[in-house]
Order: sequence, then C-alpha cells, then structure tokens
Amino acid sequence: MTFPAEPQIKMPETVAAGETIEIQTIIAHPMESGQRADERTGELIPRNIIEEFTARFNGKEVFRAKLYPAISANPYIAFPVRVEESGEFAFTWRDGNGKTWQVTRSITVA
Repeated sequence: MTFPAEPQIKMPETVAAGETIEIQTIIAHPMESGQRADERTGELIPRNIIEEFTARFNGKEVFRAKLYPAISANPYIAFPVRVEESGEFAFTWRDGNGKTWQVTRSITVA
C-alpha cells in the first residue's frame, strides 16, 4: 500500500432508526515506532505513528482511540455505533508529526 493514501470507510448508507451498525476504517500509514533501523543505512527510522482516531456523528464524538507504536502499519479500526437519526459522520486521524486526515460520510435513517 502506498503512503499516504486516503483513508477508507466501510459503512451502510441507509439504516433503520435505532439500528446498531459496524463502521470499519483503514488508513495506509507506516506506523514506524522509531526503534527500527533502515536495512541499507543502519540509521534509525524516525518515529511516525498515528496517535489518535476520532469519529463524530452530527458534531458529537461517538468513538475515540489512542494508537501506540505496537499497532501495525495500515491500522484497521472497527467499532459499533447506534444510529437514531440521519446525519454525517466525520472521521479524523492525527499523527505525531501534526498531519491530519479527515473523511466524512452521510447516513440516512429510513
């Protein structure tokens, strides 16, 4: 997987009111711990990890995860959310270098 790629989200577009859904996310990221040496030069590869992931629904935080160096490259995060109304999810990843990625997805209650 090429770094950095846009994060991917898998979730339904339509749900019944009160339904609990699973949201699946993945982002291409090397998640370097800062403890591994480059095979060619022998120098340490600088630390570069996603430190935090948040999910908001209609502006309200519904899920937060702190990530650590032990998390493998291309972190996959899945979590349940109960949906009561139509709205928009906003997903944000933030790494230790200050880079952020944000993706939004709408969902409709039918």
